[in-house]
Amino acid sequence: MKIAVINFSGNVGKSTIAHHLLLPRIPGAELVAIETINAHDSQAPSLRGRQFGELQEYLQTVDSAVIDIGASNIEELLGLMRRYRGSHEDIDCFIVPAVPDLKQQQDTIATLVELAQMGVPPSRLKLVFNMVEDGTDVAQAFEHLLAFLSEHPLAQANPACRLGVNEIFARVLPGRPGLHDIASDTTDYKALIAKTRDTTEKLALARQLATRRLATGVVPELDACFEALDLRACVVA
Repeated sequence: MKIAVINFSGNVGKSTIAHHLLLPRIPGAELVAIETINAHDSQAPSLRGRQFGELQEYLQTVDSAVIDIGASNIEELLGLMRRYRGSHEDIDCFIVPAVPDLKQQQDTIATLVELAQMGVPPSRLKLVFNMVEDGTDVAQAFEHLLAFLSEHPLAQANPACRLGVNEIFARVLPGRPGLHDIASDTTDYKALIAKTRDTTEKLALARQLATRRLATGVVPELDACFEALDLRACVVA
């Protein structure tokens, strides 16, 4: 399975979705970063948009990949995809993160239109509604985007494909340990905090405890979002 995470807009959580939602749940997947100015994971193979020829060749050699496309490289990369006719068929699914801000919703629409014009069918173009505040209705928060899709059904928009606002993603940089590992950590941090007299060490342990609590809450949300994406239906035979 080969998945691309893409949006013309920055600050919509592309890297968060690539690293924390997709990569841990696609067995054997390789991460490929199409470089962006705020890329965090220096261990992932990285390319620039102009190196799309190398990317499509690489995709022929792996069974599964998650491609994190930085906003600063998207226009160049899409231009090359148009030049390499049919290259979009190498990618099983394009996931487009969306956030409630109107400007980003407009950029999301532009991304969907661009991919649809290239030939990506709605069955392989899926939205993730990201950074949704607790208690907020997706239909209301994304009214502009969903109104467009009701007239132009270019992509699949399942309200269950949603992620909330959570500081865990700022606390845990991509890599190891992952959120599942953090959530399953059985260390008795409160006992360790009680034993130490060093304030700095107490604060470090308290931070680890808080991070585990956040991870314990967010992992089921990520699992539910991934299940709602139903990526198996996208796989190109």
